[in-house]
Amino acid sequence: MTFLQLLIIAVVQGITEFLPISSSGHLILIPTFTDFPDQGPLIDVAVHVGSLLAIIVYFFKDVVVLARGGFASIGIGKAPSERRLFWWIVLGTIPAVAFGLSIKLGLFNGIAESVFGVTIVDDDLMSSIRFTDLIAFNLIVYGLLLGIADWLGKEIKNFEDMTWRDGLLVGLAQALAIIPGTSRSGVTMTAARALGYKRVEAARFSFLLSIPAVAGAGVLIVPEIFEAGAGLALDALIAGVLTFISAFLTMAFLMNFLKRASMLVFVIYRVAMGCALFYFF
Repeated sequence: MTFLQLLIIAVVQGITEFLPISSSGHLILIPTFTDFPDQGPLIDVAVHVGSLLAIIVYFFKDVVVLARGGFASIGIGKAPSERRLFWWIVLGTIPAVAFGLSIKLGLFNGIAESVFGVTIVDDDLMSSIRFTDLIAFNLIVYGLLLGIADWLGKEIKNFEDMTWRDGLLVGLAQALAIIPGTSRSGVTMTAARALGYKRVEAARFSFLLSIPAVAGAGVLIVPEIFEAGAGLALDALIAGVLTFISAFLTMAFLMNFLKRASMLVFVIYRVAMGCALFYFF
């Protein structure tokens, strides 16, 4: 892969992973809009790991709090509030893990095809939906849901106010993000805003909840990294580093932006992009 391709993938991932506009949808569309070959799952996971490291660095204090809660859960230290937050994050991670494993094991072949294939075929309706139409549909629908939740949602909760119910509900929303065009950050921020979390806290909740899911994806791909050729492994490393830089800068921008503005600009972008995909494809 050329450096230009790696740079474009990294910048797209770094920006779209944290802005609620669907990173997977944009990454999948890169080969469509360019002459680049599909980057493949190894590079996709590498850029997600770069995003993960950006979260850990940016939210280092929160990560330490959650780590303290994890150690307290196994009897190392006493930190009841931190332990509670740690377990609610674990609870929120379960739906995404269960959904992802179900697809990987082929328990939902129709969903797997919709995520990884080119078309979706519904035998009952005898219809076929193009893959880009799926992305466009999700961009629009979940974009509108984000706008509604942000408009109607109260701003009364902080991340520290999370309950087991909130963790589970936002976790269930996160499980939907495996479908391209949904946006993991977008759908979790939507759920958090609907539950009354402040805009900045909804983003914080979303990013911290992503740590176990993205870390798990990185662990699963480690064998493939070792099996890959040295050139492909180097490509993955470069893509990960470039993504870390762009993701960290994007995260800093978003957290400051949400202190002053609503989610409306992201809603408009999602709807406009979805309509453009329907029109041009």
